[in-house]
Amino acid sequence: MLWHLANELSLSGWARNTASGVELHLEGETGRLNDFFARLSESAPPNARIDAIQRRSAALTGAEGFSILANEGEKKPAAQPEFHAVIGPDLGICADCLTELFTPASRRYRYPLLACAHCGPRYSVTCRLPYDRAATTLADYPFCADCAAEYTDPSDRRFHAETSACPVCGPAHFLLDRHGKRLEDDPARGVWRRIQAGGIVAIKGMSGFHLVCDAQNAEAISRLRRQKQRESKPFALMAANLASLSAWVTLDEESARLLTTPARPIVLLPLRAGLSAVDKTMFSRIAPGLARLGVMLPATPAQWLLCHEAAGAPEGLEWTKTAQPTLFLMTSANPGGEPIVSDNAAAICRLSEVADLFWMHEREIVLPSDDSLLLPAAPKNPPIFIRRARGFAPERIALAPPPRSAGMSRDVLALGAYLKNSCCVTRGNEAFLSQYIGSLNNAASVSFLERAARRLCALFSARPDVIAHDLHPDFPSTWLAQRLAAEWRIPTLAVAHHHAHIAAACAEYRLEPPVLGLALDGTGLGEDRALWGGELLCLSDTGYRRIGHLRPLPLPGGDAAAREPWRVAVALFARHGRSEAAIPWLARRFPARRAEPLLTLLDKGFNCPESSSLGRIFDAASALLGLCDRNHYDAEAAMKLENQALRALDRIRSDATLAQLFHLEGEILDLSPLLFSLADENDANEGAARFHLELVCALAAWTLRAVEREKISTVVLSGGCLQNALLARLLAARLSEAGVKPYIPAAAPPGDGGLALGQAWIARRAASFPPHP
Repeated sequence: MLWHLANELSLSGWARNTASGVELHLEGETGRLNDFFARLSESAPPNARIDAIQRRSAALTGAEGFSILANEGEKKPAAQPEFHAVIGPDLGICADCLTELFTPASRRYRYPLLACAHCGPRYSVTCRLPYDRAATTLADYPFCADCAAEYTDPSDRRFHAETSACPVCGPAHFLLDRHGKRLEDDPARGVWRRIQAGGIVAIKGMSGFHLVCDAQNAEAISRLRRQKQRESKPFALMAANLASLSAWVTLDEESARLLTTPARPIVLLPLRAGLSAVDKTMFSRIAPGLARLGVMLPATPAQWLLCHEAAGAPEGLEWTKTAQPTLFLMTSANPGGEPIVSDNAAAICRLSEVADLFWMHEREIVLPSDDSLLLPAAPKNPPIFIRRARGFAPERIALAPPPRSAGMSRDVLALGAYLKNSCCVTRGNEAFLSQYIGSLNNAASVSFLERAARRLCALFSARPDVIAHDLHPDFPSTWLAQRLAAEWRIPTLAVAHHHAHIAAACAEYRLEPPVLGLALDGTGLGEDRALWGGELLCLSDTGYRRIGHLRPLPLPGGDAAAREPWRVAVALFARHGRSEAAIPWLARRFPARRAEPLLTLLDKGFNCPESSSLGRIFDAASALLGLCDRNHYDAEAAMKLENQALRALDRIRSDATLAQLFHLEGEILDLSPLLFSLADENDANEGAARFHLELVCALAAWTLRAVEREKISTVVLSGGCLQNALLARLLAARLSEAGVKPYIPAAAPPGDGGLALGQAWIARRAASFPPHP
């Protein structure tokens, strides 16, 4: 782009990548120079981003023509640069490369590793900055003569495309059986034949392996669930195009836009109305008990080749626009909840019990990434991140400068918490959030967190002055923070969980305190060492105050209550002196469960920690309506509750007057009247809808009272419960109607996947830290 624009305006000079960004030297008439910078942004290629431009005068060199120089390498600037180089995320295949992929005369015909300057891997293959081929995992694959000619031709879209490759000079791809024996069959054809026969195949993509099978084959899905030990957690579906998806899910303009962006995320969309009983049964195997499906379009050449085989391998590209009947079930190859597998040898070792075939390639992945997962929000509002990974990480998040009270600017490494984790590094007024790491309940995920943290620091030349972590002393992320701090001889900062939730939105929207925040999630350790999760906080320049919370409920069995929502419902009865009523209720809703042992536990107060968590309120509501007695995966009960509510929402909203089933006792919000109203509800759909509407009424009244009392009108809504799109939409609308603009995280997940961003924001603003031990 720079070469084209400079030559169009008859300017001479050069450009090169450096550790500080792109360095550009231009010589020519003043008017033409001004024209160059005026047109720079509009002339930028797809997916390019210009954050800032710094101009200064330079001595004439008498350069003739405009050239692209070799990168500056790893030379460090003498002073801290004002600008820094960044690396973009991995991007789905572009239209031009797709055309090449299916053009028989093309050098890259059916080659699944083709890429250009506009698409393909970036973050997953980059070892260091500045970004050039020698700094990627393709360094050992020198260009052939044809690829070298493209790379040096300014008129070619592969001009300085660092990940360009072809079958002659690029990494090989091949098909293996589960024992690692190479097969001679065409990989795409062999994979499709195996899937047709009911098999499960592991396919290496841009940033990790997927497990793939026929979404309409009940036995293949059942086998995949058994092998992955994934009893009911939903899977994603891939179809060839929007026309193929429109037969199964409801598509609107925004969801179509999200699906077709270069990031190619998974998007959660509602099932179409009027599906046949057979189709409903099929989808119940993929997303049991839910009315939304995670759907995606092909992101990589290999995925397109698979769709091509399923379509009958037609000539041309017309088939890419017409509806295709085949649906592929796609899931990350992450056995036991560990990080997604990305290494070829590890894939054979870890996946041979589940995968019948392996379609691999030799392009090394530095650090894997899952598919990103998005939930469309209210019209004209940004989508909600459920998982931020491939296609988005490690995109820069601009930060406001820290206050003067914080002293000099500092770099921060933040390591998140425990569930659905990510990490974050700041450099100057920029934050870089890692890809989704996952829950730290196994050694592999903890190791992945450390690798991701070290890589972010190295890649962006960040030298942390402090490491922020969760307040919980027993989280692996806390232990890692302490170990790295000892290695680097820097202090750590423990950050309260819900303070970080609100701070993450402050970072994204560059909000300055005072700020009111409603932190709503499953659980997090509070300053008093109690389990919080339904908190009304007031953030100031020096910290925060807890100005309200939900009335706590006991959790009989501790963590077991989070896995089994009926326990929280029984605790509700016991807390309000209605233990006898719990026995017939439980016998009616879940006959296999017994209330008496739990009531004894509650009576003795043994292993019954109290929690103010809204997540547990959702669990109790789901159990009270008979929807879910066990969470097989995180938030299953809450998701089923939202699913039922959507079926009756319009009817309840138009027919019912809200009864305001809550009590405000000082600044403690008691939702027990709302919960008790569900115990005898015969219509689960109506009960779930009424629960959401009454809950929004209660939360809004509680928040607005704090707005009036504190004289603060900036309100943040954050925490994992805000990944419930119905709650987020209704609560935001209710506050907006009252004249209060709510801020909900959009650049990062509102749940724990965005927590590290909030931790980093707090640490940057802290006036001091505990001394390094």
